[in-house]
Amino acid sequence: MQEPASTPDPVVARPGGTLAERVRRAAAGGPERPALVWRDQTITWGDLDARIDTATAALTRLAPATPGEPRPRVAIALPNSPEFVVSYFAALRAGRIAVPVNPAFTARELRHVLADSGATLLICTEEIRELVDGIRAELPALTGVHTGPPPVPDGAAPTPTGPTGRDEVAVLLYTSGTEGQPKGAMLTHRALMANHEQIARIRPAVVGTDDRLLLALPLFHAYGLNTGLGAVAYHGACGVLLDRFEPAEALAAITRHRVSGVVGVPSMFAGWADQPDLRAAMTSVRVAVCGAAPLDPATAQRFTAAAGRPAFVGYGLTETAPVLTATLASPAPKSGSIGQPIPGVELRLVGPDGADLWRDGATEAGEEDELAVEYGSPGTDPGEIVVRGANLFSGYWPDGHDGPDPDGWWATGDIAYADADGDLFLVDRVGELIIVNGFNVYPHEVELVLDAHPDVAESAVLGIAHPTAGQAVAAYVVRAPGGTVTSAELGRHCADRLARFKCPATLEFVDALPHSAIGKVRKTMLRSEYAGG
Repeated sequence: MQEPASTPDPVVARPGGTLAERVRRAAAGGPERPALVWRDQTITWGDLDARIDTATAALTRLAPATPGEPRPRVAIALPNSPEFVVSYFAALRAGRIAVPVNPAFTARELRHVLADSGATLLICTEEIRELVDGIRAELPALTGVHTGPPPVPDGAAPTPTGPTGRDEVAVLLYTSGTEGQPKGAMLTHRALMANHEQIARIRPAVVGTDDRLLLALPLFHAYGLNTGLGAVAYHGACGVLLDRFEPAEALAAITRHRVSGVVGVPSMFAGWADQPDLRAAMTSVRVAVCGAAPLDPATAQRFTAAAGRPAFVGYGLTETAPVLTATLASPAPKSGSIGQPIPGVELRLVGPDGADLWRDGATEAGEEDELAVEYGSPGTDPGEIVVRGANLFSGYWPDGHDGPDPDGWWATGDIAYADADGDLFLVDRVGELIIVNGFNVYPHEVELVLDAHPDVAESAVLGIAHPTAGQAVAAYVVRAPGGTVTSAELGRHCADRLARFKCPATLEFVDALPHSAIGKVRKTMLRSEYAGG
């Protein structure tokens, strides 16, 4: 596993508070220590805290709270920048609800998030402001739009803010909308903090106060927002902030600023694996973690060989703030595994009949888990991942619907199995299961086989209607640069590695697959564009 952090985090033993309070604590404990590195300029914790205070005073005036009403929502549609960081922590410090928004949204996408959240204030780019001008009549709740954090009016005294309860909603994060319109997941201050408290219990330590974390993921997403920026605030570490990811430029920043921790997505690790100076750039990096989407084992192997260190893998969802499992929590990372539940997360695998197939973290000390996999067993049957922990969301905005059940359990919609060591392996999403003549086909298994062909850059598999079999397997493939593989050749490649009912009945080559901002294939869009619905 990774080496221990250079300096253990002194706040781990003192859980509680909010991320905004952690910023204040970091500034009080070391105002001259670096908080952010941005385009080779260093922003200290003292400077960052002062900027947040100024923005907080402005937000309390521009987004006033009304007794008896939900706390005001402040939407933030900015790229990765110090302005995003200041706006986000100011919203938390002011006791408002932050609503991070993708600054690349279209007018239609923007309208949905602003209208659904009822945001009264928008902090955004000039491009977003122009879009909003065209739809302002459809957003009656929106009373103010500012490009960048709004300033305090001249001569105005700072407005005191009341204490923010840990169980109050801190942020609304809109999901990518795999089913219908995106929904706002309500994450409390407690949930955001809990995920850091859970990860902080992993040994050796993942992050310490002396670490420098690469912040190249979009901050409007749960992964970049809490696992990246939130970790910097929680530990009083330093974030090396990039406004976009380009493999060579990111490696140059890692080298120049002696980055010690990296959180990324598969496309980042794939891009790095081809860089000739990867090993030299990674000499300062203790921990490199990939999440948000499955990391292809072949890409992981290429990265590990080129970098001279493993790519750890994490799994989670927006609704879980976001980390649930990690290979950092396993004795050693395994190819294709998402690891084991992090401390403080309970996890079950539930079969179609509702019975538990496997359970972790739910037994009392000294008791044996009757559902544990026996030594020598090949593992469990696939089941839906159901979780419980302090990091779970409070349901979807505005009424908390579809949140955890009365006992605190929440079904993720993801299917996995556990091996004999208790390591988990993702199979697919519940709604993406393909049933061919009564046999289950998990699209991810077929995609792994297709992606293993050297001429394939990426693939996606869907179920399509079939007149006799019920469903059939349809594959959409992007060739690797210079690749010349044919559908017949890929058909033979699959037939050598998959049962006949799992092999694609149709295979289409496409120029590109639709992706979310963090690199997940948008299968809803793919189905609409290519599969007729």
